[in-house]
This record gives sequence, C-alpha cells and structure tokens, in this order.
Amino acid sequence: MSKLKIAVQKSGRLHDDSMKILQDVGISIDNGKDQLKASAKNFPLEVFYLRNGDIPQYLKDGVVDVAIIGENVLIEKGNGISIIEKLGFSSCKVSVAIPKSSKYKSIKDLEGKRIATSYPNTVNQFLKENKVNAKLHIISGSVEIAPNIGLADAIVDIVSSGSTLFKNGLKEVDVLLKSQAVLAVSPLINSENQDILNKLQFRLQSVLRGRQSKYVLLNAPNEKLETIIKILPGMNSPTILPLAKEGWSSLHSVINKNAFWEVIDELKQYGAEGILVCPIENMVL
Repeated sequence: MSKLKIAVQKSGRLHDDSMKILQDVGISIDNGKDQLKASAKNFPLEVFYLRNGDIPQYLKDGVVDVAIIGENVLIEKGNGISIIEKLGFSSCKVSVAIPKSSKYKSIKDLEGKRIATSYPNTVNQFLKENKVNAKLHIISGSVEIAPNIGLADAIVDIVSSGSTLFKNGLKEVDVLLKSQAVLAVSPLINSENQDILNKLQFRLQSVLRGRQSKYVLLNAPNEKLETIIKILPGMNSPTILPLAKEGWSSLHSVINKNAFWEVIDELKQYGAEGILVCPIENMVL
C-alpha cells in the first residue's frame, strides 16, 4: 500500500507544533529517539525528520510528497513549490534590524550598507523592489552578531519575540514578510498519494476551523432573540431550544475566537445569561 511521505523539521518549535497538529488530526506516529523516519500506525503516512533548509529540495526532487515548513523558507528556496494550506502556527517575521544607536527612517537608509543575512534571495528581491543597492554577507549561523564584530551595518533575519535582537543590542526597523507554517506539496506527487493528501488536508482543515472557533451556549429572554441571533449567526443559524422557564430559550452557536470578548460583551447587554463557552476540537463542514 502506498504511503504519503511528509517532511517536518527535525527539532525546534516548528517540529513540536507540526507533530501536535498531526496528533490532533488523529494520526499516531511511532517515532523513537533520534529516528529520521517513522511511520504512522493508523494512516498511510511516513514522516521524514529533516533540516528545515533542506526540505524545499526534497520536495522539488520528489523524495517527499508534502511538508510542513515555514513559509519564509519556501519564499527563499522553494521556487515552483505550491502551498496548499496555511496552518496558523509558528508565526514569525523576516525583518531588518540595526544597532540600537543607529538611525533609520526608511529602507533607503540601507543604500550602500552591508547586510548580513541567511536569506539572500528574499533580501535581494526586497532591495530590487525598493531600488536600493547594498552588499550582502551570507551567514548560515548567528546573524545577530554581525554588526557587533564589524561585519555588517544591518541584518535581515527571522524575528519571533525580538528577545535575541535585544540581547545583541539590535532593534527591528522594517519587515520584509510575515511567515507561518504551511503545508507544501511536491510537483512530482503521484495520483495515489494525492488521494491520501486530500484526506489529510480535509482533516487539517477541520482542526484549523475548530482552533479558530468557540462553541457558545446561552440563555436569553424570547423578546431579545431576534437581536441576539444577529450577534450570533453561527455557521448557518443558531440552534434555539425552549427552556422550562417560560419566556426563555437556550441558544447554541459558534463564534470566531478573535471576536470572542466583543461578542460576549454585546450578548450581555441584550440580556443573555448563563453563557457557556467551549473549545472545539474539529469542525467538519
């Protein structure tokens, strides 16, 4: 039986988040310590644990069928590779940073400067679009140290919390792009594995919808139902059930987690009581 080959980063936060979402879609992976390849017990899937920067070439060569990878890495190295799903975790930015004592008004201030980076293709494209000429120093290790040792005037690197920049006396001054984990597919995937991928993607979409939503149950006076229904449209419309208490009903609905507190505040204004909010594991449409 054919197995879908998926690459994930072999260590770090992206690895942990990738394994978590595979677990959340019901896939059990038996991977021992330091294994570079493991098979799922209950799904036709084989996992390859690889260096993040190597994954684009594995996709291009068809060694793996799909990958969970940082969008920023694909932009840098993944020309010709399609993104089929944005996964909403491991968010970061690729940003310009300079010494705290330096002044910066716009990207034009990088004219003629030295920039250290691990993302030469991304930086060159950005500079070209902004008509700025600068000299790049390509570094694969700790880019943040470059200004302190006189190698560069600025750096372009991944920024998550900004704590690494702060520790190295740098400040973020511009953002080239924002990135998150994505599901990317090889251009060489065969039809049999494409069918398996479709099933995996369906599961992922259900989990992602659940992560973005909250299930809400509340009690409300009947005379306020029409107004509350407008606040709680749900997927189609809220479920309404009569309560034993005369003149009252129970409403069940789904809301976007990003609008959660605003919606709850508005519901309370219109007489909603006993509001219960529950997480959603999966939401299948």
